[in-house]
Amino acid sequence: MKKPSPKIQRRHISGVFLLNKPLGISSNGALQKVRWLFRAQKAGHTGALDPLASGLLPICLGEATKFSHYLLDSTKRYQTTIKLGNSTTTGDVEGEVFLEKEVPELTEEKIKEALDKFIGDIQQVPPMYSALKKDGRPLYELARQGIEIEREARPIHIFAIELLSYTNDSITLDITCSKGTYIRVLGEDIAQALNTYGHLTYLHRIQTGQFELIPTYTIEYLESLTEMEREALLLPVYAPIDHFPKIQAPEGRAEYFSRGMESNIDHEAAEQVVVFDGDKCLGLAEITDKKRLVPKRVLNLL
Repeated sequence: MKKPSPKIQRRHISGVFLLNKPLGISSNGALQKVRWLFRAQKAGHTGALDPLASGLLPICLGEATKFSHYLLDSTKRYQTTIKLGNSTTTGDVEGEVFLEKEVPELTEEKIKEALDKFIGDIQQVPPMYSALKKDGRPLYELARQGIEIEREARPIHIFAIELLSYTNDSITLDITCSKGTYIRVLGEDIAQALNTYGHLTYLHRIQTGQFELIPTYTIEYLESLTEMEREALLLPVYAPIDHFPKIQAPEGRAEYFSRGMESNIDHEAAEQVVVFDGDKCLGLAEITDKKRLVPKRVLNLL
């Protein structure tokens, strides 16, 4: 009889790893692989990428998961290629072609004129092939059964669209957008603005919030390193909130903060501050108008 594999010893390790997710693997699959390599007790990603999308997927380990929603809500930047002339059921190369239309002659001027229509605040209808839920079921499950339901348009913001290149039947773009933007839908809408249909053939995320893609930070690279070398790649536990103001805990009050207790502090009011005791991050807090330091997210670091 084959002996069972020894149970992996999980570690209380915290930090952020900026994974370059490859094609062909789900975000959760990539997350679990990184978690296994670090032997982390807890881990979470900060905004899913489809299996057919690649690029930056920040992985929060341990206590850093307490701040992951700040990256989920942050601005994202992508590079994408839209194949013009037909639409697919999924909006990308995974789906079946169901609409076709001749591609008009493209010029840089015509493309940029179409792109300008999408800059700023716009409304976007989420696709059926998405993880949004209806009565507890993901929409993609319904879509695979041929069921389509009405979806309400949602407000999003497109900060910038740069035309990188184009051919007679494709355009490649650099897009900076708000959270909740479906690039597949945006690609279809841009194609319609060019008086044709379209679907994505390439999608690569290069920025999430303040973090930019490091191309070498792949799963294969992690696998080639020792445990100590992997740890050296981790950003601090407070990396997702590093852009907030930083203060020191009042003298003698660090332990009280770590217990979730308020303290008096001689500091102007602030909605969000990162609190330290020397070099050790204690967590995230609010400073009220009455000069009270109120813990909001307390870290449990060894």
